[in-house]
Amino acid sequence: MTTTRSQDDHPFTIRPAIREDCPTILRFIQELALFEKEPDAVEATVADLERDGFGEGGRYFEALIAEDDRGEPVGFALFFPTYSTWKGRSGLYIEDLYVTPQQRTRGVGRKLVERVMEIARERRCGRLELAVLDWNPARAFYDRLGFQYMQEWLNYRIEFDG
Repeated sequence: MTTTRSQDDHPFTIRPAIREDCPTILRFIQELALFEKEPDAVEATVADLERDGFGEGGRYFEALIAEDDRGEPVGFALFFPTYSTWKGRSGLYIEDLYVTPQQRTRGVGRKLVERVMEIARERRCGRLELAVLDWNPARAFYDRLGFQYMQEWLNYRIEFDG
């Protein structure tokens, strides 16, 4: 667990998520979907998050929770492992990064990403990746952290039901 102070001197804590955080994680996912103009797109349930993040069949993702000085969750980062055949090493992919509107610009998002970076380094990962919508003002934030826009790479996706 990492306690740090925000830019306006309010302390917050970054800690690994636990099973009991799943309702909060789902709420943050839904708030993120609303921000990304896809409010009805979230199909995940608390049970899905419990199974895939904390179940006995393996962990498909990990998450970090940011809490304010009262212990209230104010943001999260959800990530999972990847593998680079070219580097011959694993990596991490940040699927979601979300900070509540009232906590933005206080350094919470930066500390969440920096903690995922630390985890990647601890695990000797070859890279850390994420995707961001082209209209999202957070692109400047990622640029400042050192992420590089991969112009020549286009994301493709196929989705499956069930």
